[in-house]
Amino acid sequence: MDGGGMNYAAHASKQLGAKPAVVTRLNKEDDHVVKAFEAAGIDCYPVYTPSSTLMTLEYKTRDVDQRNLYVKGTAGTITPSQLDEIDAKAIVTNSSLRGEVELVFFQKMRERKGVLLSADVQGFIRVLRGESLVYEPWTEMEAILKHLDILKSDAVEAEYLTGEKDIEKAARFFANLGPKEIILTHSKGMLVHADGKDYHYEFHAESMDGRTGRGDTCVGSYLTKRLTLPPKEAGKWAAAVTSLKIEKLGVFDRPVILVEAFIQKYYKD
Repeated sequence: MDGGGMNYAAHASKQLGAKPAVVTRLNKEDDHVVKAFEAAGIDCYPVYTPSSTLMTLEYKTRDVDQRNLYVKGTAGTITPSQLDEIDAKAIVTNSSLRGEVELVFFQKMRERKGVLLSADVQGFIRVLRGESLVYEPWTEMEAILKHLDILKSDAVEAEYLTGEKDIEKAARFFANLGPKEIILTHSKGMLVHADGKDYHYEFHAESMDGRTGRGDTCVGSYLTKRLTLPPKEAGKWAAAVTSLKIEKLGVFDRPVILVEAFIQKYYKD
């Protein structure tokens, strides 16, 4: 199936009424991915490469934080010049493994005034060895985090980098390095750390059929709502959208009215 962080994040953003654009690299044989974005009303700026990033994701238990990843091919590195034609209010990087987005990208994007800049930890600690993705120390962590406004991590990645099982302590560790807002997902829900405060949200899903893409959907919906709402309220939308996405395989495609009702049911103050 067509995956990729940009796929899940962009569709979630579009469903919430934003105008997302996707910058990606892929093999020309996978051009149906570009056409699918365009059919959904999402602008897509592809660079065609010898291979798409081809990944197998294997869950061995119902714990969504525990999984194995295997890679058959990679599409190379997103460069700053690929965004030259795009005027964005927020830039969300959803790389799958180390090398897809590099330090120079964040240095260049930080030069843009008034842009929310976000990244996902997974794209920096996952390293390709043979066909397997393994965690390795992130030597450029401080250099990259100082350029970010928002960082996304899951509980396993956070513990690996910070040594903290306590997700609130892990979030503060990251925040002290630069990004003032941290989205930290775990098997039961998510934490938003912002302005020195912690906001916890439990996921409510009737099935786990759509667990793949959970984190990317979460960050895409959070960033979209963060453009107009404070962190606590944006977190409610992200938790609701993610809960509904977990129930269904594929990208998030549920109506906004359903998300609003979900928020009233589960996340009303």
